[in-house]
Amino acid sequence: MVETTQHAADTFPRLLLRHAQTRPQHPAFREKDLGIWQTWGWARVADEVRALACGLAAIGFKRGMNLAIVGDNRPRLYWAMSAAQCLGGVPVPLYQDAPAADMAFVLENAEIDFAVVEDQEQVDKLLEIKETVPLLSHIVYDDERGMRHYAQPELCAYERLQQIGREYDRTHPDFFMNEVNQGAPSDVAVILYTSGTTGKPKGVLHTHAAMIATARVLTEFDHLDERNDVLCYLPLAWVGDFLYSFAMSHVGGFCLNCPESPATVMTDLREIGPTYYFGPPRVYENILTQVMIRIEDAGWFKRRMFHSAMKLARRVGIRILDKKGNVSLTDRLAYGLGELLVYGPLKNVLGMSRIRTAYTGGEAIGPDLFDFYRSIGINLKQLYGMTETCVTVCMQSSGDVRLDTVGKPMPGVEVTIADSGEVLVRSPGLMRGYYKRPDATAEAIDAAGYFHTGDAGFFDADGHLKIIDRAKDVGKMADGTLFAPKYIENKLKFFPFIKEAVAFGNGRDRCMAFINIDMDAVGNWAERRGLAYSGYTDLAAQPAVYDLVADCVARVNADLAADALLSNSQVHRFLILHKELDPDDEELTRTRKVRRGFIADKYAVLIDALYEGRPSQYIETQVRFEDGRQGMVSADLKIRDVKPHGQAQPGGAAIAKGKVREAA
Repeated sequence: MVETTQHAADTFPRLLLRHAQTRPQHPAFREKDLGIWQTWGWARVADEVRALACGLAAIGFKRGMNLAIVGDNRPRLYWAMSAAQCLGGVPVPLYQDAPAADMAFVLENAEIDFAVVEDQEQVDKLLEIKETVPLLSHIVYDDERGMRHYAQPELCAYERLQQIGREYDRTHPDFFMNEVNQGAPSDVAVILYTSGTTGKPKGVLHTHAAMIATARVLTEFDHLDERNDVLCYLPLAWVGDFLYSFAMSHVGGFCLNCPESPATVMTDLREIGPTYYFGPPRVYENILTQVMIRIEDAGWFKRRMFHSAMKLARRVGIRILDKKGNVSLTDRLAYGLGELLVYGPLKNVLGMSRIRTAYTGGEAIGPDLFDFYRSIGINLKQLYGMTETCVTVCMQSSGDVRLDTVGKPMPGVEVTIADSGEVLVRSPGLMRGYYKRPDATAEAIDAAGYFHTGDAGFFDADGHLKIIDRAKDVGKMADGTLFAPKYIENKLKFFPFIKEAVAFGNGRDRCMAFINIDMDAVGNWAERRGLAYSGYTDLAAQPAVYDLVADCVARVNADLAADALLSNSQVHRFLILHKELDPDDEELTRTRKVRRGFIADKYAVLIDALYEGRPSQYIETQVRFEDGRQGMVSADLKIRDVKPHGQAQPGGAAIAKGKVREAA
């Protein structure tokens, strides 16, 4: 029988116990293991969390301590977060793909004594850095495979810890509920570390009250309840997963579904058919790139049918989705046939047949990519926020979705634009501060309580917020033209062949760019044309690939030429990097954001070559492999000139991820 607290459901442990009492058998978690979906109801989850919490207490975990969580999305790791909160502790999720050296900073900064990790890989990382993190004294592991011969005293299996906890619970029957009842809404619920775009990550302190208030606004905004399903595939350390998975499931009572592995996410997505979906633009880009690869490999008839159906969808699909009404009966019937033959099967392949609401955030999404999903009937919307604001600042309402905005401020959120153009935010979901960084907190939150986002933006006539770029990145060309690198980079990344781009031009007379090709899309394109290659570096250097990318850049230039503010920031020259930008090499954050300053310093010789008119440049670059070893990659990179457009050419609009030209 599940015990319940006498307090209001104003902390995550109390919300958990309330669900365990009111909907004990309702699915709370599912996990696919060895091809079979396992399900846990709310009452069973509460029992599992209670056993783990008592086990942690038995081996020394106390109120006020921080608990590191490392691994993929696993029910037991979510339960470890709950167990820490039940004891008055604070979970600190880390990026599971981070190398040991990167983890060491967070473990030391957060003063971690206890860690719960997924498997042998994560155990090995923590053991490797244990000498540099002297406080780390207990490592609990979930998956016991490969752990048989590990004898370090600090190690303990998850199931063994739960056994200890159940014994402790029998001898201390009042302990667990006493701990839960001591919790307060103002207690810190989680420490989430920023991505560290410009320096070392900072720990963001969020209280139970802030997270729960934000989750309640979100569930009410899109009418989410216990009947919904969410697939948990985003990193545990990202605020998006904690809010949209952990926090919202505790408020709404719906089920969290954990995929078998990162490699099976698309298959598991189709099997679960979530009703609510959230992901950064790169996820939607990757999904669509894989779809377009399959379309281009299909027979002539299927390709023709797909492109014809998509032409109709782009013309009337969004109006039908938004119920605008100004669509002829003929078009509605044709769209219905397209739903039967193309859009429906496509959504089924994507695992999006049951989705009522899908969101994207974290960075700008390309208008054409946005159009694609909405035109086939997926209610994809944009939101704006950051770790420090519990993500949500602005969101788009169904039926009031605009491609170039992030919507209106959410209920209870105040947004104002400073004289400098910077977006300022004040809301109930605002962080308490940065962990052990009062200086950074004072710099980020002013005396009036407004958080300085660092983004440049403005409101349109209807109150929708438009984000231009990071305020610090927005600059001017030598002639005074506005230079917004992210805007240019996003346009380049709309193409299926370009995975990443970095634009340069602030204070310069011309704009230049680094390009990363998408290995899957370009590899498929090359194979269909009989082009042999041995790997990324070889493929990226192929003259035909340079021609392909040059065509993409030229089309972006045609788009930029049509904008009076940005026409002089067209890309004049580009090169294709010999390696993919990688978080392990510190070129990207763990959330795949470009570390612009770091890249500019690391590849300064390439930037000089671009601006000095050289036809090529030799470079050697140190890289870090997945196993921690370091090596060197080198190449003589070709540099390609692109003729800027004086004005937009007919048909020159940038093609999106979903619009691969037949001629390509």
